[in-house]
Amino acid sequence: MVKRPVLNRYGKLIEHIFFAHWEDGATVVEFERHEIETAAETLGIALPKNQGDVLYSFRFRYELPQTILATAAEGTEWVIEAHSRAGYAFRLVPMNRINPNPHYEAIKIPDATPEIITQYAQGDEQALLAKVRYNRLIDIFLGLTTYSLQNHLRTTVRKGVQIEVDELYVGIDQEGRHYLIPVQAKGGKDQLSVVQTKQDLDWCELKYPALVAFPVSVQFMSEERIAMFLLKVEDDRIVIRRERHYQLVPGKEINPADWIQGV
Repeated sequence: MVKRPVLNRYGKLIEHIFFAHWEDGATVVEFERHEIETAAETLGIALPKNQGDVLYSFRFRYELPQTILATAAEGTEWVIEAHSRAGYAFRLVPMNRINPNPHYEAIKIPDATPEIITQYAQGDEQALLAKVRYNRLIDIFLGLTTYSLQNHLRTTVRKGVQIEVDELYVGIDQEGRHYLIPVQAKGGKDQLSVVQTKQDLDWCELKYPALVAFPVSVQFMSEERIAMFLLKVEDDRIVIRRERHYQLVPGKEINPADWIQGV
């Protein structure tokens, strides 16, 4: 008999909430945020100080408990989406995690990150966004001239759903077309997800419908290797339009052979 994995506090709470509403064959399971408190009381579990972290963890960081995963049909998985200010839903969608292709060649870029930033940067999304910004990787990746407009933009979309855009760029091409580029960044154990991409696109359409929206995701593969994705969403499925890997190195380590390999 296979032993059931021991769930931590977050896992027990999310499992309890899911099965309080789930019915066989369901593709959407709605719940309210206040149910975290109710579940903790029912299970006799200490209520987490940051209740929102319970949901964030399973939206972007960790897999849902195996008992929940087992209810998904082959080729699909459950994601947690916000549909109102305090309302959420488990939704069954095609597999949506984005993982860098380990076989892609890394294009060498001379590292322009100021030494003082490197000295104090942490291995998280802030450090990643800083490296992307100082090395103009959005420009290189998209072939546009771009400018960082705002980072950690906290705003709302339809039905009062609150979102946070990690960093927002605006760009212009050689024909004068303007672009809006929401960037989501993940470091450490966090994973890129279709949920945040959909929310970013929703906000772009709502606030700047005339601009061309290019959602970009970036992720640390190692301390100086960065994977970048240009994405689109089709029928709840994430589509990778372009993937590149960049390796930040001292300029003296780059030679013409590297340019040929990077083409």
